[in-house]
Amino acid sequence: MIKSPPTSPLLMLVSLLGVLYPVAMLLLLPHLNSLALALIGVGLMLVRGVLTHRLWLHLGLALPLVAIVLFGSSELGMRLYPVMGNALMLFIFAGSLRGPMPIIERLARLKEPDLPEAGVRYTRQVTRVWCAFFTINMIIAALTALFADIELWTLYNGVISYCLTGALFAGEWLVRHHVRRRATS
Repeated sequence: MIKSPPTSPLLMLVSLLGVLYPVAMLLLLPHLNSLALALIGVGLMLVRGVLTHRLWLHLGLALPLVAIVLFGSSELGMRLYPVMGNALMLFIFAGSLRGPMPIIERLARLKEPDLPEAGVRYTRQVTRVWCAFFTINMIIAALTALFADIELWTLYNGVISYCLTGALFAGEWLVRHHVRRRATS
């Protein structure tokens, strides 16, 4: 049986802060400079990397932000945080497709260790759908970082993208239950 990764209160707090980052940036930008806010984003990435034992991956995503902040625009570095977050998720999900068990299958086996072959195929497809979602979301986040004002950037990255993520999650849950009912009847 596959075990779920350990979660700590600190990891949950850092994850919550990462989710709230775009809204916090809108609220804090009048009080802090964009360099400080960009460094907060980099710090969140690195702490999450340490807590999830994937520091090398988080570091790889944080270094371009640091370079942009140091040699270019600290506001752009601050705004690229959601792009890097989507890149991280895309890397994890797509990377799992190359291994013996995609990430969605691992999660499914937490509840159903003896997943049938049809379930294995389904979880591989769902992992591909999430990869497409993270790719599209990353592109839109990049476009808002480069071309939108801070309010539109915050609206998309702090509200709309989370609503879309929730809609995909809920839609997949509905499809999964429909597929399971059809398979058992």
